[in-house]
Amino acid sequence: MFLDFSEVDPRQAYSWLASAVIPRPVAWVSTVSASGATNLAPFSFFQMVTGKPPTVMISPLVQRDGSIKDTVRNAQETGQLVVNLVGFDLADAMNETSFSYDADISEFEQCGIASTPSSLVRPPRVSAAPVSLECELASCMPYPAEAPSCHILLARVLAAHFDERILNDKQLPDPEKLNLLSRMGGDWYGRTRSDANFELARPRGWAK
Repeated sequence: MFLDFSEVDPRQAYSWLASAVIPRPVAWVSTVSASGATNLAPFSFFQMVTGKPPTVMISPLVQRDGSIKDTVRNAQETGQLVVNLVGFDLADAMNETSFSYDADISEFEQCGIASTPSSLVRPPRVSAAPVSLECELASCMPYPAEAPSCHILLARVLAAHFDERILNDKQLPDPEKLNLLSRMGGDWYGRTRSDANFELARPRGWAK
């Protein structure tokens, strides 16, 4: 089957790509507005960009009415955000926060999600998140420039909180213990804990 995306409706293009580029980790992003209102929203267009400096990318889509997400506006206003990773036990809570509440309504309060003050930034972190990344906004770029459908946020990681229960004997996150959610196509989700996971040694050439 061949698809020429210049001839495909944008919503269909989204469905095809979102169902093919999987799994995608979920960034549960907490922000604070200039007036102090907290916000918590999940995004699956999310990935690590580089380790020097530690940087992650989140790409919130523009709302159907053309307005920008509260997450984008808050990050622009304060220059800060926290990326919380979503464990399997937090699936229902995360899903509830995907609803478009008014900007003055805190998803933490509305959905009964416990928060903890961050160490270096204003936005709180999700207390039960196995990993939380405290970040400062490095850049926010509308894309495409002529008619933006999203904003590409690069966030520099200033500090991280790791639940010690998810660490292995090398003091690194263990995929089995971490058991994170991943986004698939449609209403499907995956998780990092799976009997199908396997290890693969680096190519022998790296030893040289």
